[in-house]
Amino acid sequence: MRQALVNQLLNTMSVGNEPSEILEQKLFYKGRKFDYEVIKLRLPNGVEGNWECVRHPGGALAVPVTNDGKFVLVKQYRFTVKGRLLEFPAGTVEPNEDPSETIKREIKEETGYSAKKWRSLGKFILAPGYSDEYIYAYLAQDLEKLANPPQQDEDEDIEVVLMTSEELEAAILQGEPIDAKTIATFYMAKAALASGNS
Repeated sequence: MRQALVNQLLNTMSVGNEPSEILEQKLFYKGRKFDYEVIKLRLPNGVEGNWECVRHPGGALAVPVTNDGKFVLVKQYRFTVKGRLLEFPAGTVEPNEDPSETIKREIKEETGYSAKKWRSLGKFILAPGYSDEYIYAYLAQDLEKLANPPQQDEDEDIEVVLMTSEELEAAILQGEPIDAKTIATFYMAKAALASGNS
């Protein structure tokens, strides 16, 4: 019954099927990883106005779980918040790259682990109020510590952290600095692991 209600709700929602009419592109900036634009739009309800949008190629994220059940995270410096956040390893999808390939590269670079077992957890829109970025989330298991991990990107200031499910959930509930995609995918992975279909 509950699943039928969820399915009915999801069937009435559409993403990408109600485009706004672009009246004028006011500003466009092409950045290193994503683009930024200011556009004048007419929304489907007829309202006109100027909107800002980050155009993003998408990101891929891994929820790595060790054989003894610990989650592998990174504590990473983020200049936007002037501090370090606890996150699952993730990276920007490169042009013409499948997100599953992106994350296999990123997990090695950011954590020094590789995974033999991968499972898609799905995709979700990260911040639709100002960006079109999708996150493609994967559960990574059967981890192996690399003897010679690849070099991290020059701009990455990362420390690898291992946490049990209980420790990570406590950190989330206590308001530790953890980004939203990590919180969302932790609970997605936790449900997948509990279902035994991993």
